[in-house]
Amino acid sequence: MSDWDEKPLIVQSDRTLLLEVDHPKYEECRDSISRFAELEKSPEYLHTYRITPLSIWNAAASKMTAEEIIDELYKYSKYPLPQSLNAEIVTQVSRYGKLKLQRDEKGELVLTTKEPNYLREILRNKKVQEFIEGRKDKNSLYVKSGFRGHIKQALIKIGFPVEDIAGYEQGNEYKFNLRKTCKSGKPFQIRDYQRASIDAFYQDGSVEGGSGVVVLPCGAGKTIVGIGAMHAVGAQTLILVTNTLSIRQWRDEILDKTDIPAEDIGEYSGDKKEIRPITIATYNIITHRKKKGGDFTHFHIFSANNWGFIIYDEVHLLPAPVFRMTSELQAKRRLGLTATLVREDGLEEDVFSLIGPKKYEVPWKELEKQSWIAEAKCVEIRVPMRSLMRGMYSVADDREKFRLSSENPVKMRVIGTLLEHHKNDQVLIIGQYLNQLQKVASKFNLPLITGKTPLAERSNLYAQFREKKIQALVVSKVANFSIDLPDANVAIQISGTFGSRQEEAQRLGRILRPKSDGSGAVFYSVISSDSAEERFSHNRQLFLTEQGYEYFIYTYDDFQNKFGNYLDLQKKKQKKAKQKVSA
Repeated sequence: MSDWDEKPLIVQSDRTLLLEVDHPKYEECRDSISRFAELEKSPEYLHTYRITPLSIWNAAASKMTAEEIIDELYKYSKYPLPQSLNAEIVTQVSRYGKLKLQRDEKGELVLTTKEPNYLREILRNKKVQEFIEGRKDKNSLYVKSGFRGHIKQALIKIGFPVEDIAGYEQGNEYKFNLRKTCKSGKPFQIRDYQRASIDAFYQDGSVEGGSGVVVLPCGAGKTIVGIGAMHAVGAQTLILVTNTLSIRQWRDEILDKTDIPAEDIGEYSGDKKEIRPITIATYNIITHRKKKGGDFTHFHIFSANNWGFIIYDEVHLLPAPVFRMTSELQAKRRLGLTATLVREDGLEEDVFSLIGPKKYEVPWKELEKQSWIAEAKCVEIRVPMRSLMRGMYSVADDREKFRLSSENPVKMRVIGTLLEHHKNDQVLIIGQYLNQLQKVASKFNLPLITGKTPLAERSNLYAQFREKKIQALVVSKVANFSIDLPDANVAIQISGTFGSRQEEAQRLGRILRPKSDGSGAVFYSVISSDSAEERFSHNRQLFLTEQGYEYFIYTYDDFQNKFGNYLDLQKKKQKKAKQKVSA
């Protein structure tokens, strides 16, 4: 057997990488190539990755060289590397940092390069011309004041990622101390990987630091990273989050882990409009308009204070209007926090150019091995559609096909069986369609949380779940983000948003917080077999597959053999109840 045969990877000239799943070096190779390639498909035996300009630029921003990328490919490739790919990697790595935004001796914003040909090409592009003030010399151009973000956006779309070292305004100073013991009485210390991510972002306050994205799994303490970065920056901070519940959770964490007084933390939401040294606002309130096409009512929050730091929680969800405002806030330090940089709208390039490149990421499985997040098992259960529904499905349009397969009534039996099987666990039943969720809540007599549930009631139900007074909750997509339920250890996903990879990751994240007893977690996805839902499920699972999670597939018969038949279980339960009464 040759040396090539002992390797798990096939590298192709079309920039795709084929990785053998059953190979002994699969995990080692996956962890290596995921630093500079994106997973596209994950069938059982052969996973397909693709090298893209953006994946290479992110690697380059993290100081990975072209030689290191090529060496990693050579290390795992069965066959010699295509020379065209080698050349492409060298070219794309060299492009990052070829153009720099910086300040000249007078403080003017200039775009510079050591290769004048780049500037000639840029000056011919109409989408870039509008942001150029004029030529300074053969190696640099003046950029119009206030268009630092706009020009980065325009340049990345034509294949020129800009390294921004123009520096940052300090903003209003705000110093505070981190506690050694939380207010709750527990000892507090920033973990090694959290400290490494803060250092990678801040870089001792240099112009190379101060803007970028930290990618960590749900439950790994992204809020602590944000607090640690606030401490390093030492300035008044605006924190943008997904919902009002997230505001309260950030506020509680800040009060628990720092000596910041409560009166210095403001909430800017539908309920309150407070501007304080530390202000936490929702994306929804910032993008609110009184009428369609009108002005954004609350955009002034970005200029309401001399912020020195802006944190974007769940940055992969950043709405387009906030992108637009962020393009004008490039003099502020900016940190994006997320469990996945995947965006279904393809705007990853805008995150790269406006928030900053990926500065730090830890594979989920690595943190699982260190017990920082719970060990999780992913199970997909495929249920049949009965003849009547199959007939309706066959004549429906694509969107209706997805809804019908998602709301398949056979799923009720699976839910009932799983609830019986996990009756001593803390279970979340998560879905997309409100009608389906209402039926589940009614049938199994469970509390239901949707977007219409008042915040006070929602908080109360979550509190009862945390205290184990409630052992199962039915939740809509409002629970996809930023809920703190540390003891939730089973999730049953019964419907979702088409092929959303980030939703799959976020939903698994609901059960990843480490358990007090060290136990693991189980993530069930219940889907209709041979349907649109099954096709979309393959795409949903891509991100988690890249992180090392394997989905165990059960047919409906397999499931019944392993867990039992719901109707039989109900009969046994009723029989026991009758015997108890008669006794």
